[in-house]
Amino acid sequence: MSAPITAVLLCAASAAGYAAAAVLQERLAQRPIGVLVRMPLWWLAIALNGVGAGLHVVALRYGPLSLVQPFGVLTLVLAVPVAAALAGHAVARIERRGIVLTVAGLVGILLVAGTTNGIAVLSTAQLLSLLMAAAVVLTTLGAWGAVPGSSVLWPATAAGVSFGVSSALTQTVAVRVTGEGLGALLDSTVAVAALAIAALSTAGTLFAQRSYRGGLGAPLAVSTLANPVAAATIGMLLLGEQITGGGAGALIAVAGAGAAAVGVSLLTRAQIDLRIPAPVAPQLSEPCPS
Repeated sequence: MSAPITAVLLCAASAAGYAAAAVLQERLAQRPIGVLVRMPLWWLAIALNGVGAGLHVVALRYGPLSLVQPFGVLTLVLAVPVAAALAGHAVARIERRGIVLTVAGLVGILLVAGTTNGIAVLSTAQLLSLLMAAAVVLTTLGAWGAVPGSSVLWPATAAGVSFGVSSALTQTVAVRVTGEGLGALLDSTVAVAALAIAALSTAGTLFAQRSYRGGLGAPLAVSTLANPVAAATIGMLLLGEQITGGGAGALIAVAGAGAAAVGVSLLTRAQIDLRIPAPVAPQLSEPCPS
């Protein structure tokens, strides 16, 4: 089996693991974390997330990032229909349109995401700056999401950012360990990055869990979008990556972002429609017997 085909199969399996985890987390989303940690089903969701992440990392050994990363959108494509089937209803037309636009927009962004001739790693100064910036952004998003009545898309965005920063750190750790062996983990920069990966992955999972209280489609779309956008932003700001295609590539990225935003809006409307009970037709009273 060729390397690209192996990468594609691993990506599909990774997306299936993430999708199954998201469906389970959404079904348990109304329970507080103190209850969730005592539920085997929630730990199964965590395990599925771990399997998805592991398969994604392995896929990068068989295919380039430009091939592997776009397959992340399969998580959204798989999760929403499965969640609808388990809830006993079909995927609404507006949901299908939202999924198509979100996936198309995200693929457009990923196709012009910056690349470099080699795989760059973060320096110590860049790592510390990134962690401080991530802490500020995630704290702000978390605070906005904690306000009563606020949108569930705030914690969904925080989840995507957490996973995106974690991906950038994972690249640095993987490159250092591959080139220097396990002894690289004794380096302070690599050790801090490894600890930060664990912390960010945990934070991302908890943010995602909170976001699913409002349904699955829109929060999953937002986190799926925010993840690669955050990673690409880090690549361009810190690792010397650039948008490919020049001005045309920039226009594609803007158009993709617009399409994805419309898709998320449609998915949000779909979730609001599902929460509004259908009107009950008035029943005519039977005539009183004479």
